[in-house]
Amino acid sequence: MSKNIEAAFKQLSHGVYVMGVTDGIYQNAFTAAWVMQASFSPLLLAISINPEHYSYQLLKVGGVCSVNVLGDDQSAVADHFGRAGKDKMTGFQWHVDKTGAPILSTCLAYFDCEVSHYSDAGDHKIAICKVISAARLNQGHPLLYSQTGDMDGSSELYK
Repeated sequence: MSKNIEAAFKQLSHGVYVMGVTDGIYQNAFTAAWVMQASFSPLLLAISINPEHYSYQLLKVGGVCSVNVLGDDQSAVADHFGRAGKDKMTGFQWHVDKTGAPILSTCLAYFDCEVSHYSDAGDHKIAICKVISAARLNQGHPLLYSQTGDMDGSSELYK
């Protein structure tokens, strides 16, 4: 493998998002960067998620999520939700739309989604999600993954 594989992967342009999940009782949120539009008709998003994480269990049971687009001034928010821990959602403003998934009120835009199906993808699962509702909430430019440096500690995984 190339010595510069990490640098090459950092050139893939994609945003940074906070995913809101619920099983109908419990809620959680986590930082994700592997999100993309997968279809126009119906409107689908593909979201990569680690099946070992608590949020995946909530997503599997609840079948709903929100994709919250972070602004380029919200790297501290990305860092906060990228860490494990209880009560991560405390101190932030949330609301819900049609699915009941938690939506971060300070994000640039959100997509309120229902899971259509899953696919295996190495050490992750891909959740294919149908967009039920979406809105732009705030002005600004999206936070790009390349702007986060090694916030997620991924440099250790490319070895």
